[in-house]
Parts: sequence; C-alpha cells; structure tokens
Amino acid sequence: MDKQTQMELEAAAFRRLVAHLQQRSDVQNIDLMNLAGFCRNCLAKWYRAAAEEGGQSFSYDEAREIIYGMPYEDWKRLHQREATPEQQRAFDSSQQGGEH
Repeated sequence: MDKQTQMELEAAAFRRLVAHLQQRSDVQNIDLMNLAGFCRNCLAKWYRAAAEEGGQSFSYDEAREIIYGMPYEDWKRLHQREATPEQQRAFDSSQQGGEH
C-alpha cells in the first residue's frame, strides 16, 4: 500500500472513531479511560499536537470542539454524569504513575 492510500485510510478510520464517540454520548470519558487508557480529551490533545506539528495552530478548546462535535461546556452540560465511586476508584488506580 502506498503512503497516500494509507494516510487516507487512517484519516477515514479516525473520522469514523470521532463520529462514533459523538454518537455514543452515553459512554463517559472516565469509562473510556478505565477501559482503554484514553478519552475524548486525549484525542483532542493528540489532534492539536498533530496540527501544531503540521504548522497549524489552534486552541485546546477548538480541538475539543472538533472531537466532541460541540463546545466542550455544552457536551458536559448535556451528557457528562458524575463518576460513580467505582469508576473513580478504577480511574485512580489506573493513573498511578500515569498521565492523563
């Protein structure tokens, strides 16, 4: 496979992942972190870093709006729930020595 085709396929897969996460607002970021070690905010940070590597500059909030499909504060108000004690314990134990 040539590099251009690979890049197009990777971009398509990324767009599909972002669309899936936008549709699955029932899946909380803490659940993603506990199960996969990354969340929507991580994707926004990676997106912003990739843009900056490519000479583009925009804010973290702008990157989050791309990933969430709306301003982050709106998403939080509409979809974010308080973490359960079990979710928080799992998150705390998975973050020992890690970074989020």
